[in-house]
Amino acid sequence: MKKILLLLFIGISSFAQKTAYETKTNIQYYNTATNKSDAYINERCVLDIYYPKNTKNFATIVWFHGGGLTGGNKEIPEALKNKGFAVIGVNYRLSPKAKAAKSIEDAAAAIAWTFNNISDYGGDPSLIFVSGHSAGGYLAAMTGLDKKWLQKEGIDANKIAGLIPFSAQCITHFEIRRENGIPDTQPTIDAFAPLFYVRADAPPLLLITGDRELEMLGRYEENAYLARMMKLVGHKQTKLFELDGYGHGMTEPAFPLLVNEVNRIIKEHQKLN
Repeated sequence: MKKILLLLFIGISSFAQKTAYETKTNIQYYNTATNKSDAYINERCVLDIYYPKNTKNFATIVWFHGGGLTGGNKEIPEALKNKGFAVIGVNYRLSPKAKAAKSIEDAAAAIAWTFNNISDYGGDPSLIFVSGHSAGGYLAAMTGLDKKWLQKEGIDANKIAGLIPFSAQCITHFEIRRENGIPDTQPTIDAFAPLFYVRADAPPLLLITGDRELEMLGRYEENAYLARMMKLVGHKQTKLFELDGYGHGMTEPAFPLLVNEVNRIIKEHQKLN
């Protein structure tokens, strides 16, 4: 009987100690002057933060939604909830109301907001991860590899703890090509291509795509090319996962890989500190 009561007590105690989470919505990530200067920025450039309450030094995932840079809305993916870290869902300006390049500018501003503010919620600024699906994956890759976008916000992109884009375009995004009269099937690698910025000193990079035969256009091959070139320039922490049997909407099996990568890097961080 004592054993049963003890086990019951342990069960009740652990349940009572379960982490509580809070969500704050529609936080503007540009400053007041910028918001006042542009009605679309004021309306669109907001984020939601989901974070563990009464917890210190947690990791944060900045999550960019997909939608081809022309649609979509901020989200806190269910698969990332209750995992011990914060998730920030970001809205950004969309084409054609704004040039597609403004989406990258906004993504950098939202990441900078996270670096500058996450400690106020209890988070660790050295454990900020950047991820997203499709167009969101493209934004994660661009802001993490082309350092100028975050540099403009006073942030060193190398401070990102990990880049984990899902099914990202690694050549120039097709919406940017469309703006310049270049068709979807004309591959282009220019200043708006993550591939243009392969470098050895980038944050850890985990690339995840669907099945190469089921994915959108040449999405797997673009990621495979990026992975190969990152390794050739000397980047030591590039990995590529192809999810057999899944097409472009491959987020469900990809989320556990994201969580595993975040936890792997957290453990490495703890060993060093």
